Amino acid sequence: MAIHSTRRTSPNSCCAPQRPALVAAAAGDFLTHGEHRIEQAPIPRQSFIMGDSSADGNPSDGETPLHTVTVEEFSIDTTTVTNTEFERFARATGYITEAEEEGSSAVFHLAIDRDSSQIEILGTYPGTPWWLGVAGADWRHPSGPNSSLDGLADHPVVHVTWNDASAYCRWAGRRLPTEAEWEAASRGGLDGARYPWGDSWDSDNLRANIWQGEFPTINTLGDGYLLTAPVRTYSPNAYGLWQTVGNVWEWCSDWYDAEFYSKSPGLSPVGPPSGTQRVLRGGSFLCHDSYCNRYRNSARSSNTPNSSMSNSGFRTVAR
Repeated sequence: MAIHSTRRTSPNSCCAPQRPALVAAAAGDFLTHGEHRIEQAPIPRQSFIMGDSSADGNPSDGETPLHTVTVEEFSIDTTTVTNTEFERFARATGYITEAEEEGSSAVFHLAIDRDSSQIEILGTYPGTPWWLGVAGADWRHPSGPNSSLDGLADHPVVHVTWNDASAYCRWAGRRLPTEAEWEAASRGGLDGARYPWGDSWDSDNLRANIWQGEFPTINTLGDGYLLTAPVRTYSPNAYGLWQTVGNVWEWCSDWYDAEFYSKSPGLSPVGPPSGTQRVLRGGSFLCHDSYCNRYRNSARSSNTPNSSMSNSGFRTVAR
């Protein structure tokens, strides 16, 4: 039977399908405020060249023009928020994510047990048929209703929207990083470098969780992971941040504008004042050179604030 979809995919989505605007942003202020327990890395005040210095980017993503940006000192999570920490938040507040409220989310096709009679596939996403809308997929059930968080306590929480991430930040007394802060932190002081560790990619010494093989059908699991890896896999960058590229896309606070770099202020830019999509940074376990080489410091993507998928998460900064 043919599967049809009412959902859309942005040309900038890079494996991240959009959810139509069906549910309002959940959660306002919380009566209780939680302790944020993720280790922090101090990022010094600095000026750096923001953008793609290596001509690797897709022109439509807006990684150019190169421009000098100064960010003030701040502290940032050394890892993305884990399932354990998000569960503490959900239990303390009773928060219901937008995927839970909607009753479905986007799951990569190889993660689904298609033989199960309990899997209800709601549709595919135009342009990215490897993404399936799956009933019952959410942060607690990342591959569909039969899945769980067993063995995933120290993996990044996924199927969280920008709105969900912002709700966690309000509870924890935190905020999402600006795009400029995120890039400064990811670079680890290596101005102009492709990756958090430098410019070279060594297939025999993998330093990020991305796709190996033939996308999107054959993953050789050269890095040991089909989906997410624990947040402290591989090695941290010079600032002590783990896996800013690969593993999961990370929500930033900024509205997305492909033309923003041409008019970005030089001091602590916070993005355009409005928009329809929020910035995502860092790439994910689905990145592959044949389709998406966005596992780089300067790479940009975006999605609507209420979209959720199995390859996006977030880290936070101090207010």
